[in-house]
Amino acid sequence: MKKILLILIFCTNILLLTGCWDRKETNDISIVDGVSLDKKGELIELSAQIAIPRAMGGGQHEGGGGGMLTMVRTGEGETITDALAKLQEKLPRRVFWGHTKVIVIGEKLAKDGIRKELDFFVRHPQPSFRSYAFISKGRAKDVLQLSPPLERSSSEVLRELALSQNLMKVNLKDLLLMLIGDEGAAALPMIDISPPEKGQKELQTIAYINRTAIFKKDKMIGDIDDYLTRGVLWLRNEIKNANITVKPKDANGSISVMLLHSNTELIPKIEDGKWKMTVRIITENDLIQNASQLNSMNPTFTKLIETELGEDLKRRIQLALQQIQKKKKADILGFAGVFHGKYPKEWNKVKDHWDEIFPTVEVTLDTRINLRRPGKATTPQGLPETEVKNK
Repeated sequence: MKKILLILIFCTNILLLTGCWDRKETNDISIVDGVSLDKKGELIELSAQIAIPRAMGGGQHEGGGGGMLTMVRTGEGETITDALAKLQEKLPRRVFWGHTKVIVIGEKLAKDGIRKELDFFVRHPQPSFRSYAFISKGRAKDVLQLSPPLERSSSEVLRELALSQNLMKVNLKDLLLMLIGDEGAAALPMIDISPPEKGQKELQTIAYINRTAIFKKDKMIGDIDDYLTRGVLWLRNEIKNANITVKPKDANGSISVMLLHSNTELIPKIEDGKWKMTVRIITENDLIQNASQLNSMNPTFTKLIETELGEDLKRRIQLALQQIQKKKKADILGFAGVFHGKYPKEWNKVKDHWDEIFPTVEVTLDTRINLRRPGKATTPQGLPETEVKNK
């Protein structure tokens, strides 16, 4: 009886050991680090930045981007799927999208509309929704072909820039949610190529984020600079890193503070048929440089800086509202979702013409700036601080 039982257990275990029938060996795949999409006439130009396994084996390689850690291959077609098939013909290994870090979309394609291209990334099982999305000034392929001096690929550079959160950070999931949301608008970081340093080759440089592309539906309608982008980030409660410099009227120099924490709350209100939004921003800051002779330990100084920082923040946000709300009329600020949540019945009446309502929303700014610490030193060496005179 025991022998029969052992035989049954043995046979059962054999059935469970079926192996990985659908495995993909690393020797058989081309791992894509980054993807670029460009419009070329009526065709889509798909370029893939592919890691070179031999260069990643841990041995020595040339510095300054000369080690050939990646290569770029391109396919053209009527759709991304068609272009991918053309691209696959040029590679001995199967293309694998599962580790794609970035998707770079050319400016020309972005202005024509990206709905069809996004459909591929939604339906295909391999691309990750965590891939970061960018719009390039000019051809997107040019960005992938760069050989950065520090990181191993231009895709890695863009990934690190996104993670730094100095400006806009948007992954594929964020982009899709923005485009299908109540607002029907989206914002994407826009990149340009930095000129190479003296003595460096043309491609030995990096791309950097310097603007934000504004989308209505799936088409790019314009862009804003980094100053206005920060105003948008404050409104979207996405500001993470900020060093702010102001020059108070009672000081003979500038004051710089570092943002520690910020919270933005959007408070909607419909009153007498008018749509209103209160933007309440509370920030915590540290003083990191006092280039004036004002005494940073004086409470009057603290109040002065808090007031000046509040005025600077209001100016920045008002300029952003002027561009986004009044001129471009694209709700990348999330107002629609907030109104929908609090006033669902009223929202259902205006949702089909929100583009007409959004520019008329009355926005009130309520800023509360707190300067918590004066920094490590109270007086810079050789620069005695003076008291702020009470007015």
